[in-house]
Amino acid sequence: MKLSTTLKSILYTCISASFSIITIPQTSKAQTTTMVKVKVDQPIAKVQPNMWGVFFEDINFGADGGIYAELIKNRSFEFTKPLMGWTVQRKKANEGEILVVNRKEVNSANPRYIQINNEGGVFGITNEGFKGIGVKKGLKYHFSVMYRQMTPGVKLRLQLLGANNEVIGEGEMTPANSGAEWQKQAAGFTATQTDPKGKFAITFEGKGRIDLDMISLFPDDTWKSRPQGLRSDMVQLLADMKPGFIRFPGGCIVEGTDLANRYQWKNTIGPIEDRKMIINRWNTEFANRAAPDYFQSFGLGFFEYFQLAEDIGSDALPILNCGMACQFNSGEVAALDELDPYVQDALDLIEFANGDVNTKWGKKRADLGHPKPFNLKMMGVGNENWGPQYLERLAIFTKAIKAKYPDFKIINSSGTDPEGDRFDLLNTTLRKNKADFIDEHYYRPADWFLKNAGRYDNYPRNETKVFVGEYAVHANQDYVGSNRNNWQSALASASLMTGLERNADVVQMASYAPLFAHIDAWQWAPDMIWVDNLRSYGTPDYYVQKLFSTNKGTDVVAITLDGKNITGQDGLYASSVIDSKKKELIIKVSNSSGQPKMIDFDLEGKRNLKNKGTVEEMASTNLNQLNSFTDPEAVSPKISAIKIKDKKLITNLKPYSFNVFKIPFN
Repeated sequence: MKLSTTLKSILYTCISASFSIITIPQTSKAQTTTMVKVKVDQPIAKVQPNMWGVFFEDINFGADGGIYAELIKNRSFEFTKPLMGWTVQRKKANEGEILVVNRKEVNSANPRYIQINNEGGVFGITNEGFKGIGVKKGLKYHFSVMYRQMTPGVKLRLQLLGANNEVIGEGEMTPANSGAEWQKQAAGFTATQTDPKGKFAITFEGKGRIDLDMISLFPDDTWKSRPQGLRSDMVQLLADMKPGFIRFPGGCIVEGTDLANRYQWKNTIGPIEDRKMIINRWNTEFANRAAPDYFQSFGLGFFEYFQLAEDIGSDALPILNCGMACQFNSGEVAALDELDPYVQDALDLIEFANGDVNTKWGKKRADLGHPKPFNLKMMGVGNENWGPQYLERLAIFTKAIKAKYPDFKIINSSGTDPEGDRFDLLNTTLRKNKADFIDEHYYRPADWFLKNAGRYDNYPRNETKVFVGEYAVHANQDYVGSNRNNWQSALASASLMTGLERNADVVQMASYAPLFAHIDAWQWAPDMIWVDNLRSYGTPDYYVQKLFSTNKGTDVVAITLDGKNITGQDGLYASSVIDSKKKELIIKVSNSSGQPKMIDFDLEGKRNLKNKGTVEEMASTNLNQLNSFTDPEAVSPKISAIKIKDKKLITNLKPYSFNVFKIPFN
């Protein structure tokens, strides 16, 4: 997802012009029964265990200010404006002094720190957090700081402040004499009130000088209670989906506006104070959603991504820069004879993930606390890159990776769009080169999704597979922010996804994008999960994705209407799988029309189906219906029982509904 502001405006205008509501007027004629045949014991394709995944990019304050639970903004004073996010508090002009000191020659990764000179008065600094600091009553908060103090004398008073500057949590820390060496010290305290928009203040008591860096505050309830870890509510929403993979760290983040600002994974591992912060490329991408305080601290780095994937049972799918910056921004490329460091980063990452502890990068992984390999199986080379320049660089990467790791899978870009000259060049060339995966992206109106449910029915059945790495229905621009995640968008996605599932032998992986958005700090919409400083909720799109990922089955079986795939006839879309492990037949049916549909499923075959099952139904007659913080499950699956008689399932699909039928068998 990358576009210049001007091009983005043009694209949105085009999208708005082509947008159409999927509404069929009500009629008074008698309802007829549609006969649908399911061949329950004739598998036609395997479903990959990792087919349905999630895509994470640090957009919309998804990492810093989002899933990475750090509450202090600009904790190491490395923003372009070193004191952005901080205000100085003093009652008298001469009560204290704060200096920003730069030690770039000594520490290029983390050059700045602050020096506090306190004259004994009331002097302090306050941090505003990321659109405020979410504070929960009764929860413990962990403060830490790196400091240097030649002589004792300064004590730190730590306070969480509410909306009216009242103290809603308080602690203190007395630094020891450290001499010229930097030390790290921690303190904890408990909040006495809840406030989604709190602040954090440090008051310096006593007289003296102290140097401070990496000022940090984390809640106690991080995922798996890991120190300086992730927001547990956001991770839990992912874990509940049981995604087959996590694609990270992007997205356009990988490319950067230029190569100097590209994502470099080696800068994101090890002690957090040694991770080199950079500006987030979404900082200024959209003039109407400018975020000058958006940077990447890399507290969520590659080790944490691998760890997260392991935690929730997902495959890791990293995407690396191919020697090309964003072609919508600078279009900068690394010369072919200077590509070796980029290729080496890819080879080293595989060793970091999979290498024995006696290898250079395997040892680094073990030193971080994970001697066991992460079992990395695949990697993306480039993101949404296109043109001959991409093919030249991809060929160099592919040759080097396959020479050392012949079974390792490489994800290849097909550019930014699912059709057009760029797509045709890449799709044709990559298939000729027998690429492992071609990554297709589409952000299109609802009617495009409905018309493309049969897109892959006639794709080649050969060794090159499709990864639908980014997709989402983009509604008319009259809908803004979280209002774009309405039921119409989710229903159109569900309809298309039946076509992805039906073609699981071609489309082996897919992920909606983007994943997270902060309600007060988003740049791009729609998004699967919306958060504020204390809460999170899944959109209708989230629940559609979850229904597919938790009901993926093991084998596709044919489901037809009049002998044809069901790709929109009379507003119906369908796919069907069996799960040989759970011993279930699973039928997914979308009714995109405004009419109820009486369906007679003929469950053909010798498989011994039980006479009772369940259906998970998502439905709303209001296509603009949303989920929200106050009503997070307004559109979400509702479970009810179904009966099967003589291998027949007769059901009445509600208008504008998505349904997942599950029938056990022996």
